[in-house]
Amino acid sequence: MTPHLIVSDLDGTLLGADHDLHPRTVEALRTLGQQGHYLAFASGRHFRDMLAFRDRLGVPVHLISTNGAYLHDPEGRLLNARYVERELARELIGLEREPGVRLNLYRDDDWLIDAEAPQLLALHAHTGFGYRVAAPDELDGEGVGKVLYIGDPGSLQALETTIRSRYSERLHITYSQVNSLEVMAGGVNKGKALTGLLTQLGLPAERCLAFGDNLNDTEMLSLAGEAHVMANAHPDLARHVPHAEHIGHHDDVSVARVLERRFTFP
Repeated sequence: MTPHLIVSDLDGTLLGADHDLHPRTVEALRTLGQQGHYLAFASGRHFRDMLAFRDRLGVPVHLISTNGAYLHDPEGRLLNARYVERELARELIGLEREPGVRLNLYRDDDWLIDAEAPQLLALHAHTGFGYRVAAPDELDGEGVGKVLYIGDPGSLQALETTIRSRYSERLHITYSQVNSLEVMAGGVNKGKALTGLLTQLGLPAERCLAFGDNLNDTEMLSLAGEAHVMANAHPDLARHVPHAEHIGHHDDVSVARVLERRFTFP
């Protein structure tokens, strides 16, 4: 058996519309892990927000979290972390934004937000991890893996334009959803973290299968030898990753279906 690395985004890809793992998905990934293949989840979510999904499988899973700012091994040991420069983070925190745009900071162990956002609760209901409304003095820019703005797409586009014009190559800017503008240190993305993981595992990119649905998956899918774009993907993603295979909808257990066809199951 030739080992492969199977790496998948979570929301909109591996998870269903209920933001949870389907039993068929759990069984497919568990079988591959037991066969000796390597598994990884790669998400914009916080590391602690991914643990419940990892633990459901009962086999080793690497975690690429916060869009590549963090890489953890299957035992939860931190292998790599990249932070937004403190002064840059402070400037991002202080940018003028519409009242309805929520400011979020992902740090090593917590997720801070500037005000309550009940609409986020359903997204994280299956993990037990959620935000904490920050006191003003906690928004100091220290140890920030990601600055996340959640709000109306038009308001976010204006913010994105401002950030790109001021900071250019010093930051990596992307979207995980149309209402989620994500900002990391320059050079931080899922593809960069995946490159490090493949090197650690001693695998070429040709033996990597990757699955994704949104713009923050672009670099990861571009790197993988076998890239897969979901039917529900952002309309621009396929253009960015022309070699990718187009597969079914995330709510139709499509990642599991592809893996069942691609590998031999008992």
